Amino acid sequence: MRTPQQLCEEIAMLEGCTFKPGKTLFFIDVIQDCPAAIGCLRYFYEHFPELHVIAAGSLLEFALEELPSFGVGRIHSLYMYPFCFSEFLEATNNMPLAAAIDSASPSSPLSDIVHNRLLELLRTFIIIGGMPAVVKKYAETASLTNCQKLLGELIASFRDDFAKYRRRIPSSRIDAVFMSVAAQSQGKFMYSKIDGVRTEQAQAALQTLILAGLVYPVTHTAANGIPLGAETDERYRRMILFDTGLLQRLLNLDLSDIILTNDTAFINKGSLAEVFVGCEFVKNMPADYPAALYCWHRDKKGSDAEIDYIVQRHNQIWPVEVKSGKSGKMQSLRIFMEQKHSPFGIRTSLENFCEYDNIKVYPLYAAGNIVR
Repeated sequence: MRTPQQLCEEIAMLEGCTFKPGKTLFFIDVIQDCPAAIGCLRYFYEHFPELHVIAAGSLLEFALEELPSFGVGRIHSLYMYPFCFSEFLEATNNMPLAAAIDSASPSSPLSDIVHNRLLELLRTFIIIGGMPAVVKKYAETASLTNCQKLLGELIASFRDDFAKYRRRIPSSRIDAVFMSVAAQSQGKFMYSKIDGVRTEQAQAALQTLILAGLVYPVTHTAANGIPLGAETDERYRRMILFDTGLLQRLLNLDLSDIILTNDTAFINKGSLAEVFVGCEFVKNMPADYPAALYCWHRDKKGSDAEIDYIVQRHNQIWPVEVKSGKSGKMQSLRIFMEQKHSPFGIRTSLENFCEYDNIKVYPLYAAGNIVR
């Protein structure tokens, strides 16, 4: 077997380049197509540590399942996601607005002019989503039509890729579950709503989509203490797609209603607000371990209650209620706060930063601030 130094020497000769230890970055893309290369990464750390090495690839989780060892302690993993809203602002030359969000808080709101401008950009971002190619297309053309076309192409590519999972589950079953997740963006995910797929197959297909990073589960937690994952109940789970742009394209929403109106409450369609917030949480959590999303649900006759998201900040538990408009009752939030003795709750909506007694309000575009 070649040593890392020998491998680099051969690549240098073939490509006419030079490897300079300590200065060269060796980037290996699409590494999932060569599991043997994944297994060899540890030897760069052991025998050529002065060389900077990065490997990237999609569906790596499936490739790693086939390896007996992955170089524990020698390889540092980072989880990559589509752009979050602040990264979209950076890509569209709106960095001052991103800085304004970072510096604002419920006790220090933004001006109405800045707030309204951010709501306009939020509408655009929710329509196009955070897939890098789509954000790049919008930054170059400012055309929602071009972005819609590209989103359609990306969806077709994802669905074609389901064939790669056939040895796990038939691709048609994965496709049916994928479409059902888009349709069931709000409330408990029900296997019974997936036409023509047995529960066992649906469960396997859903787990495949979660492993592939295309679906994020939001699991009920009792929220009696930390860590939140210590008291979960997977019998109650919501499922959200990993990108709002792909979601609205799959749901075939009428964009004319969105584009031609100033009413930003459009994000209530297809539960876009809840999906957006969940995705923002995932993207703004630490990237060195898989993100986990939690919710809280109380099924009590005559007094049901549900909190969209439960987040952990240091040693505190924060209940987060998502509202798509600028108004709405907070009955579930207050039930949770009373039952769990929470000092305050969080509401994220189209409102500016503000506070109502023990309720802290974050605008939807600042959802990342809650977990960042």
